[in-house]
Amino acid sequence: MGWRESLRQVLDAVEITALVPAFENGTTSLEQRYTDLPRFETVEALLRDGGDLFDGALVCLPNNTGPEAVIQLAQAGKHVLLEKPGAANAADAQRMAEALRTAGVAFQSGYMWRYEEGANRLRNMMADGSFGKLISLEMTWTTSNVFRRDPDHYLFDPKDTGPVGFFNWLGCHHLDLLSYVTSQTVTGVTARVGNFGGTPIDMEDGGSAILDLSGGGLATFTGGYWHPRWLNDIQWNLRGTQRWVHWDPSRTGTGGVLEIHGPQPQFMAMEETFELPPDDTPGYGGKAMVALLRDWVRCAHEGGDCRNTPESMVAVLETIDRIYESSRSGRRVEA
Repeated sequence: MGWRESLRQVLDAVEITALVPAFENGTTSLEQRYTDLPRFETVEALLRDGGDLFDGALVCLPNNTGPEAVIQLAQAGKHVLLEKPGAANAADAQRMAEALRTAGVAFQSGYMWRYEEGANRLRNMMADGSFGKLISLEMTWTTSNVFRRDPDHYLFDPKDTGPVGFFNWLGCHHLDLLSYVTSQTVTGVTARVGNFGGTPIDMEDGGSAILDLSGGGLATFTGGYWHPRWLNDIQWNLRGTQRWVHWDPSRTGTGGVLEIHGPQPQFMAMEETFELPPDDTPGYGGKAMVALLRDWVRCAHEGGDCRNTPESMVAVLETIDRIYESSRSGRRVEA
C-alpha cells in the first residue's frame, strides 16, 4: 500500500501504532515490520480499547463506510487524514465536515496535487496576474481501463462506492485542483458521463464536463478508465488574455513540464519550457504526499487548516454531484 510507504518517509513525525484491517482483511498482508501491532476489528473497538494508542488516524475506506468512521474519530477528538474522495456524495461529506469542525481536530484529505510543484507554479502565475483574464482551462486524464483494473474490484461495486465511478474516484483530483489553481469556484455544470469503454460495470467509466467558472471563463474536463494498458495520460492547457500554458505533469523522464507561451511585444515571442526533475520519493504521490503529511502533522500541533480543508472536500463532491445530475437530466446545472 502506497500510504504505508509514504508514512515511512515521515517517521520523525509519526508512528504507526495500531491497525483496523478492512477490505476483507486485505491489510493482514502487511510487512513483517507491522505484524506485532495491535489490531482491532472495528473503529468502535479501536476507540474503546485502543484510544490511548493514537492521536490521529489515516482513513482509507470505501465510500459506504468512510464517512461514519471519520465522524466517530472526530467525535473522539482524533485528528483525521482521509483518503479522497471520502464519500459518494456531498451530503455525506457535509456530515463529516460538520463533525470535524465541531471537534476542532486537524483534518487533511488525500488531494496531494495541491502540494505538487508544477501545480503550485500555475497557482502562483494565476495569483500574480500572469495569465491576464483566464479564458479557458482544458483538463484531460485518461488512465488504465476497467478490465485491467479488475471489474470485480470494490471500486466498481456500487454497494461499496455508491452509484459513482471515474469522476468520483480519480476525476476528483482535477476537480479539486481546478479550484486550488484558479482560486475560482464552479458556478455551473454541463456534462455527459457513461460506460464508454465497454467493460460491463454498474457505473460510469468516464465522460466530459463543461464547468463555468466564477471569473467568467470555462473549464473542460474529459477523462476515464479507457487505456488498454497501465498508463496515466494527464494534460492541462490554460489560456488567458496574456499567456497560455501547457502542463504535462506525467511526461516520461521528468517531474512534469510547463510549456509557457506569452505575448509577442516586438519580433521575439515570449516562450519558456520549464522542466521539473524526476521525483523518486517512495510511496503514494512522491514528495507531494510527504509535504501533505507534514502539513497535517503541523496542523495537529499548531492548529489551523491544511491546504485541504473540510470545506474544500465538500466543494469537490458538490461539483461531482452536479456532473452526475447534469448527465442524468441532459441540462446545465447551476451551483
